[in-house]
Amino acid sequence: MLNKIFERKGWKLTFILLLPLIIFIISIMLGRYNIGPFDVIRILFSTGLGEGLPDIPNIAQQLILRIRLPRILAALLVGASFGATGTAFQAIFKNPLVDSNILGVTSGAGFGASLAILLLSEQWQIQVSAFIFGLLAVFLAFLGSRLYKSTPILVLTLMGILIGSLFSSLTALLKYVADPLDALPAITFWLLGSLTGITWDNIGVLGVVTIIGVIFFMMIRWRLNILSLGDSEAKTLGINPTSNKVIIIIAATLMTAAAVSVSGVIGWVGLVIPHAGRLLVGPNHKSLLPVSVCLGAAYMMIIDDIARTLLPGEIPLGVLTGLIGVPILIILMRRNRTGW
Repeated sequence: MLNKIFERKGWKLTFILLLPLIIFIISIMLGRYNIGPFDVIRILFSTGLGEGLPDIPNIAQQLILRIRLPRILAALLVGASFGATGTAFQAIFKNPLVDSNILGVTSGAGFGASLAILLLSEQWQIQVSAFIFGLLAVFLAFLGSRLYKSTPILVLTLMGILIGSLFSSLTALLKYVADPLDALPAITFWLLGSLTGITWDNIGVLGVVTIIGVIFFMMIRWRLNILSLGDSEAKTLGINPTSNKVIIIIAATLMTAAAVSVSGVIGWVGLVIPHAGRLLVGPNHKSLLPVSVCLGAAYMMIIDDIARTLLPGEIPLGVLTGLIGVPILIILMRRNRTGW
């Protein structure tokens, strides 16, 4: 009965769209140092007005503005990116088991970050190297797929898997030669995924790439519906499937590389979130894409909250997304018996 009321009045969709904002406010309050909701709101608004708050401890203000706020914004942007790109990839590949990492971007970014940790020292250098090698991995996969004329999407998928495996092997080689007391722990920790070292300097590029990418996918939602029907149907409706897929892959790769360069290797988000969105609002990308973006943002913030509050030490995000994502996906597949 309640579900019918939600569907009739659109409350379900409205709640999903507002969910990231709700989780965002809750996330800022959570941590070892508890801060009340009214103090959080006052700190955020006073900062925008350029005023201080003498009745609130300075440590609370600095904690929110310098540590929690950029980290939570990064989690929101990373989750939104994975939600949008996972939905787009599943549409153009017509495969429910595809996610943002299918073309090797994560493996390439992992190798780039590991190489930078081994040879360089600055955080921004590690992020730039991860971003460049993530793009390089997808470029090599796309270049390799052009060598074969038949079934281009299947060949592209296989090339993505091969290039991803190649970069994973190269990363393993770097870990083998790395200093076990210095570089090796840093490489291992980065590959497990974390938002610990996020500052305002990391938000700029990630925010621009994610926002532009999400707007782009929102504008072509109807094309995703057509491409998900198949190449023959797309050509019949006047859509060039090859060129559209290339553009979508480029946009999704840029978003994924930007997210991974900041957060490290985080799996399952781009796979689980589109399934949850389809179960809630159906396969029409007019509703599915914004829902996936909002669910991805909320999900990533929740995962990050668990990572930094559940235990005395921080849990790597990649570990949590696997431990939580696998049971969720099994439940979603069980509920959605009619197919994806």
